Amino acid sequence: MEDSISIESNPLLQDFDFPPFDAVEPKHVRPGIRALLKSLEDDLLELERTVEPTWPKLVEPLEKIGDRLNVVWGIVNHLKAVKDSPELRSAIEEVQPEKVKFRLRLQQSKPIYNAFKAIQESPDWPTLSDARKRIVESQIKEAILNGVSLEDDKREQFNKIKQELEKISQKFEENVLDATKKFEKLIIDKKEIEGLPATALGLAAQTAVSKGHENATAEDGPWIITLDAPSFISVMQHARNRSLREEVYRAYVTRASSGDLDNTALIEQILKLRLERAKLLNYNNYAEVSMATKMATVEKAEELLEKLRSASRNAAVQDVDDLKVFSKNQGAKEADELSHWDINFWSERLRESKFDINEEELRPFFSLPKVMDGLFNLAKTLFGIDTEPADGLAPVWNSDVRFYRVKDSSGNPIAYFYFDPYTRSSEKRGGAWMNEVVGRSRVLSRDGTSARLPVAHMVCNQTPPVGSKPSLMTFHEVETVFHEFGHALQHMLTKQDEGLVSGIRGIEWDAVELPSQFMENWCYHRDTLMSIAKHYETGESLPEEVYLKLLAARTFRAGSLSLRQIRFASVDLELHTKYVPGGSESVYDVDRRVSEKTQVIPPLPEDRFLCSFIHIFRGGYAAGYYSYKWAEVLSADAFSAFEDAGLDDNKAVKETGHKFRETILALGGGKAPEEVFVEFRGREPSPEALLRHNGLLSIPATASA
Repeated sequence: MEDSISIESNPLLQDFDFPPFDAVEPKHVRPGIRALLKSLEDDLLELERTVEPTWPKLVEPLEKIGDRLNVVWGIVNHLKAVKDSPELRSAIEEVQPEKVKFRLRLQQSKPIYNAFKAIQESPDWPTLSDARKRIVESQIKEAILNGVSLEDDKREQFNKIKQELEKISQKFEENVLDATKKFEKLIIDKKEIEGLPATALGLAAQTAVSKGHENATAEDGPWIITLDAPSFISVMQHARNRSLREEVYRAYVTRASSGDLDNTALIEQILKLRLERAKLLNYNNYAEVSMATKMATVEKAEELLEKLRSASRNAAVQDVDDLKVFSKNQGAKEADELSHWDINFWSERLRESKFDINEEELRPFFSLPKVMDGLFNLAKTLFGIDTEPADGLAPVWNSDVRFYRVKDSSGNPIAYFYFDPYTRSSEKRGGAWMNEVVGRSRVLSRDGTSARLPVAHMVCNQTPPVGSKPSLMTFHEVETVFHEFGHALQHMLTKQDEGLVSGIRGIEWDAVELPSQFMENWCYHRDTLMSIAKHYETGESLPEEVYLKLLAARTFRAGSLSLRQIRFASVDLELHTKYVPGGSESVYDVDRRVSEKTQVIPPLPEDRFLCSFIHIFRGGYAAGYYSYKWAEVLSADAFSAFEDAGLDDNKAVKETGHKFRETILALGGGKAPEEVFVEFRGREPSPEALLRHNGLLSIPATASA
């Protein structure tokens, strides 16, 4: 059937402004990707035959080849993340090795590598722009890291490792998705889910309806609890039934750790193959390979984590002591022996009592349409852009997906983005992310005169509308939308026309979270928050005293939350520096050892959170999870420029916003991130602002990230 699909009619191979997401089906993947790879192979042979060390004869044709592959493979990969199906999985699995093989062939091309070296060694080198120098240097570095200098037999071994890693890490992610999907807890007795807020009950009943309990209602059930974030988090924070919390928590931290979906052996293989790859490239471990393309070094990352850990530790111990005292006063039998499934529950109760804030009661003030309006108004104030709905202009993969156009102050379109907000547990992976669809590029101009405009995806997993109510968000979900929009802004507001370093491309990984984390700070800015926090039925604003409590609650359990991230980052670095695959210590032993310094309550003996740690075993965060903390230092310091200018001084905020736009958001990967930061801030970054924002400043901090 698939082979009879003509190449001409395959939607993946059409020329399009916006991808035909509505038309691409699993049956198009095999023939489409194979035809694409064949055509790109011909283009690559032609480039190698005619290559000269000049921009038009090397970089431009190379950018075109890479772009076609990225855009088309990007469509397929995106659909797998938001519209997964067994048919799509098997189609991707089949052509993935062919895609990896071509990418390696491209990255290991000697003629292309030699031409870049010739540009670097030519007398014209000093006259090249910063962006062009960065492109040449990064292409040479990437080629070496991808094995271009290896002898034939070593290169063959290297390529086998790359193929194997691609396959195993994809399997790892599928196992997590399937294990998450597999857990369903049907509840018939309302007493069992006492404490769950109306939103969570509505979602649990909606899930039950979708699983065949067509008469399920929020009031009378039955209800189905799952391990998807909105369901899992609400049980952990609100279910009074301690044994339900324990059951759900244990299921969550043991996902993908048993039976057919056990990721243990895959983790071992991934770490072993990464180490072999590092050794082939003459590095001591995989972390050194990872750091070769980052701002930090292993030592600097470890140093920052240790500084933040020691600043957070005492506060985290105090957090747990506070919970023990509070829960004891509330008559909790478990007060002296609080376990993991008690922490979030009692933290919520303490937060409610201390700040009189109930996240659930705030939901009616954060309806998705209002939040998006406020976010777009903020972007207009700070960066002088207008964001308007453009639904219908581009095909979408689900009817809930919105499409937007971004215009500059003169009314000219400068970018577009898709927004897919709601959780769809059967086909969409968890978490939230931003990804590029196409990047800004002069060479890939659609009309031959102006640069091709960037297009982005923004994907979240928040509670969908229930009945006639709009999607009502927790404050955390509001922060998440601001975070992802920060990524999207850096992709969309770039002024860099060299496609290989425009937007988020070519930016060192540990600096990429700067704009996203920066945007989260605005959720605590009075005018911004008040503009979005309007009751969805009455239109009344969030009461002033509630805003002040939210502000006060910002540093609530900051030590614990900081330590949690430091645990993830430290175990990631430890596994990619000192861990010996197949040695006497298991990956779980390493996690337990790291946890002694980074957790107040030791993990359960059966804790297997590593089995679902997609960030480092499938995503791009291998030996890079520390980037969240590294970038938090940068983003808090960047936001402190607005604090210094005066957050209530509209003119100063606009001026500082303009400067942020012209540096951090405009320059892309065309300049080293530390230089971009200094251009914006006027000095090197310091962790002082981060510790101050987190209320952890009692420890003097001198680290510079």
